[in-house]
Amino acid sequence: MGQDRLAILTGQSVKFLTVCNEGGRARVYSIDLRGKTGLVAGVANKRSIAWAIAQLLHKAGARLAFTYQGERLKSSVEELVSPLQGSLLLPCDVLDNAQLEMVFHTIDSEFGRLDYLVHSVAFAPHEEFEREFYYTSREGFRTSLEISAYSLVPMSRLAMPLMEKAGGGSIIAMTYLAAERAVPTYNVMGTAKAALEQIIRQLAYELGPKKIRVNGISAGPLSTLSARGVPGFTDILHVYEERAPLKRNITHEEVGKAGLFLLSDLASGITGEIIYVDAGFHIMGF
Repeated sequence: MGQDRLAILTGQSVKFLTVCNEGGRARVYSIDLRGKTGLVAGVANKRSIAWAIAQLLHKAGARLAFTYQGERLKSSVEELVSPLQGSLLLPCDVLDNAQLEMVFHTIDSEFGRLDYLVHSVAFAPHEEFEREFYYTSREGFRTSLEISAYSLVPMSRLAMPLMEKAGGGSIIAMTYLAAERAVPTYNVMGTAKAALEQIIRQLAYELGPKKIRVNGISAGPLSTLSARGVPGFTDILHVYEERAPLKRNITHEEVGKAGLFLLSDLASGITGEIIYVDAGFHIMGF
């Protein structure tokens, strides 16, 4: 009879699934990313979702470039990535076209290709979370959507020729359930996530012929720098733990593993999708 077995091995490749067929021979699928390169945007500290994904990409053998937003975050990101041999650390304000272009020019010079792009960039002015959504300012709306959603467009466009050099690529972006549900106090960031999910689908359609896949991960609440800025975040954690089918909150590692899967060839037939990593919370009616 057939048999499935889960195994995580250390080393340069992540071997995780053994399938025994009826003939008794085992077939091992592995995620070996040696020779692959990736750009990870959105690491702020060790609790960042982007960092959880980056750690697994590195363990699987990928060489990575990281961006940081401003000098305030540089030291914390630098401390994290400096032990990763061959990694790059580059300044990037996604509102600055010149900085965006320099990031991808540097990657082209240093790596000569790009296989993966992790977009975990989001921001809304703090005051937009402190009042009703109908008081959202024009400037707050523009800033939130430009940083949190639109930024995926130029980054994907600049990544495209480098991914074509690699024979194709994979892009993932981080979203949240507020893209499709009303979440109290999440306000304009929910609008931004809804726009981001449409961008994911449109890019998946347009980049598909170039062998570039684009997907999103809709993660449940995690204690990150940006999440802590949402009023009532602790209450959200309790709601998820109470109502989710798994009766618990998720971990950073679980999102990281989903990211590793989507970026790898194991997800070669998946594009334009939003994968939920939320302990099943999104399926519940009440």
